[in-house]
Amino acid sequence: MAAGAVKSGAVARKAPVERLAPAKVNLILRITGRRPPGAPQAGYHELDSLVVFAGVGDRLVLAPAKAPGLSVGGPFAAALAGGGANLALTALKRLAQLCDRPPNVAIRLEKNLPVAAGIGGGSADAAAVISGLAELWGLDLANRDLRRLALSLGADVPVCLTQRPCRVAGIGEQVTPLPALPAAALLLVNPRIPLATPPVFAARQGPFSAPLDWPADFADAAALARFVAAGGNDLTAAAISLVPAVAEVLRALAATAPLASGMSGSGATCFALFADLAAAEPAEAALARRNPGWWIKAAPLLA
Repeated sequence: MAAGAVKSGAVARKAPVERLAPAKVNLILRITGRRPPGAPQAGYHELDSLVVFAGVGDRLVLAPAKAPGLSVGGPFAAALAGGGANLALTALKRLAQLCDRPPNVAIRLEKNLPVAAGIGGGSADAAAVISGLAELWGLDLANRDLRRLALSLGADVPVCLTQRPCRVAGIGEQVTPLPALPAAALLLVNPRIPLATPPVFAARQGPFSAPLDWPADFADAAALARFVAAGGNDLTAAAISLVPAVAEVLRALAATAPLASGMSGSGATCFALFADLAAAEPAEAALARRNPGWWIKAAPLLA
């Protein structure tokens, strides 16, 4: 991509812009193949996934400044210390280069989501930066070069830009927004054990799965749950082989009698699907009493 491929609009904001970077949850994740040698993104796994977002996440504030900068706070800030380049700051610098303008924006990141957790924390942060800069600089989020930039930052960044239920295919670049899902709630649980994505894919065994047979819509949360239960997550066994606590979390969630439950992404975060928050919150409280060391959050499904 050449610098200047995305042009800023005539009007840019001077006031700070705030964004929620919600947790990305793979209600279903099927691995359908792998890019062959010589193909674009050779070696990358292809997938078919139902992705939704929960009403809990990191929070970012972007403000014009004299120089680019990133400050991190929140309960999981320490997990990012000394961890190399932050994807939010990388997104700022690359988009500035694409727009041929100085990256003079200060980012304040409140890190509320666990790191390396299978819920797209870093990707959601990068997407929030892109969205926030689009408002600050007057950019068109539908611009193809900007979408390619999002994918270059990570396979989950394009869908995180949507913040709505989507079918995700290919290596993550095929994002199809879905009709609004039925009202529901999610209970997210992480054993506070980081689990990087590459080792999970490396540990995956067995044949590839067929793509999903997608319905036109879902009549209610129970119908959505049946689809989720049938779809599954092809990385669950691999994640458990690396972090056995994932199996413990899944058993604990199943015991709360949800509509459906499973693992998100490459783990180690798992989810339970409920009809509403009134059903999810008692389960959240019960699990928190029994497992004080786990990260446990009930949140509405962003439909």
